[in-house]
Amino acid sequence: MNSTALRTLLAVEDNAGDARLLREMLNEQGGHNTALLHATTMADAELLLQEHAVDIVLLDLGLPDVQGLDAVRRARAAAPRLPLVVLTGLDDEEIAGQALQEGAQDYIIKGQIDLRGLLRALRYAVERKSMEDTARELALQIAHTSRHDDLTGLPNRVLLNDRIDFAISLAIRHKTKLAVLFLDLDGFKHVNDSLGHSTGDKLLKSIAGRLLNCVRGADTVSRQGGDEFVVLLSDVTRAEDAAISANKILQAVAQVHSVDEHDLHVTASGGISIYPDDGDNAETLMKNADTAMYQAKDMGRHTYRFFKPAMNEKAVERLSIEADLRRALEREELELHYQPKIDLTTGLTCGAEALIRWNHPTRGWIPPAQFIPIAEDCRLILPIGEWVLGEACRQAQRWAEAGLWFGTMAVNVSAVQFCELNFAQRVFAILSQAGMDPKRLELELTESVLMKGTESTAPNLQTLRSEGVQMALDDFGTGYSSLSYLERFPVDCLKIDQSFIRQISAVGAKSTLVTTIINMAHTLKLRVVAEGVETKEELQFIKNRGCDEGQGYYFSRPLPSSVFTQRLLLSNSV
Repeated sequence: MNSTALRTLLAVEDNAGDARLLREMLNEQGGHNTALLHATTMADAELLLQEHAVDIVLLDLGLPDVQGLDAVRRARAAAPRLPLVVLTGLDDEEIAGQALQEGAQDYIIKGQIDLRGLLRALRYAVERKSMEDTARELALQIAHTSRHDDLTGLPNRVLLNDRIDFAISLAIRHKTKLAVLFLDLDGFKHVNDSLGHSTGDKLLKSIAGRLLNCVRGADTVSRQGGDEFVVLLSDVTRAEDAAISANKILQAVAQVHSVDEHDLHVTASGGISIYPDDGDNAETLMKNADTAMYQAKDMGRHTYRFFKPAMNEKAVERLSIEADLRRALEREELELHYQPKIDLTTGLTCGAEALIRWNHPTRGWIPPAQFIPIAEDCRLILPIGEWVLGEACRQAQRWAEAGLWFGTMAVNVSAVQFCELNFAQRVFAILSQAGMDPKRLELELTESVLMKGTESTAPNLQTLRSEGVQMALDDFGTGYSSLSYLERFPVDCLKIDQSFIRQISAVGAKSTLVTTIINMAHTLKLRVVAEGVETKEELQFIKNRGCDEGQGYYFSRPLPSSVFTQRLLLSNSV
């Protein structure tokens, strides 16, 4: 923004000499387009702000009716959306710094002001305020997106859990019950496969509308993803009340849906858990309702079942996986696959992400999503995570010694690992043992890592980065998504979650949000990687927006080390 955009400046200054100096400066060449309003007290300034359109406020911290940080707070309360620059004496730089923390954009030291410095400070304040407002709006968008389903606008799993927790607190107070109804559609996959995802999405929206029409205002309808919905019945007197609601919902879903000139017929199967009989927290109630839903599927579908303890076979399955996982390392059942990251400017491989795979001797390949949460819960993620980091570094060093350029090796780090006191030292020890240059390692952290250890996180990040280890913020947009974390914590790279990339072809909030995230990340000097790129259209979109790197099935699936080595041999020869 240039200085001519500053049409009106409000100077709150009780010293007539200082006020006259400011007016003379603004009347000089370069400042003649800016009108000056002058107030000698905060009370006068508050009246002027009500009566006039002002672009920026210049505030003395020593006014007759208010001083210091109280002056800043009153100015921010009177004009929260205006840029604020404070005037301070030579000996008051400490309080000026505190004023910045209270919301001021800049400060100027009296006695050291010239026209050029004044205009530069004003421009900087306006630009910084604009950036802060943009960041705030983006954070609000992301916050809403992180708690609502993109397709239907219904609450997602995160918001539903909060609603269940709140409903439990009310049930305790009023000595009532609540019910959780877990729904899964019967036959939805056939609609998707035969008529396409667009028709399937419209059907899901229709079902969401039917569910909302079946419940009371105090109840919650949530989409969990795919064709799964959860209904929270927040105040039920008897279990029979939940059964009545379930019957009503199943009948509503089964009515014909007119979509794209097709009359579509789907049904739903439901499972019901009751508080406090079947659980005393959101996670248990959801798990038990899910278990009961599968029993309804087994009973022929288009029906519902109440949870019974005997149904809980999933708990047994989980214990079995945990027991096998404890032996998987020593039996060498775990291995790493590597997915390339592509420089979108050159089209060349610029990095690899190490991804764990479990080849179980009897179950076959077990998806990471099925065993990683269990490993984190029982803290097996610590030895597993250390093995992953060590194996990835050793493989990277083997490629380096073979003269194969691969860029950086990215390794995911869980919150459980990162919160360990000696985590940074363990990373350095592994790098030393492998003989790997720390600059070739990139650690990927999720936003939850930053949330869970804010006091120790910044020092750990700084220690690692001081030795050259790069840091990436993974899955951006799916969690807390606060841009303040990008400024507070030293990271090098931001990875946009694949759920955003999959929907950028649609005109609307998602594509705009991706563009904004890329621009904001570049403003903060961060490298941007788009995850989950699967189509040429998605690739073209992110390239046009200046995204630095891409990763996904469009380029390559995760590959065993031997196959990835062959890929490197080919690319290096070219």
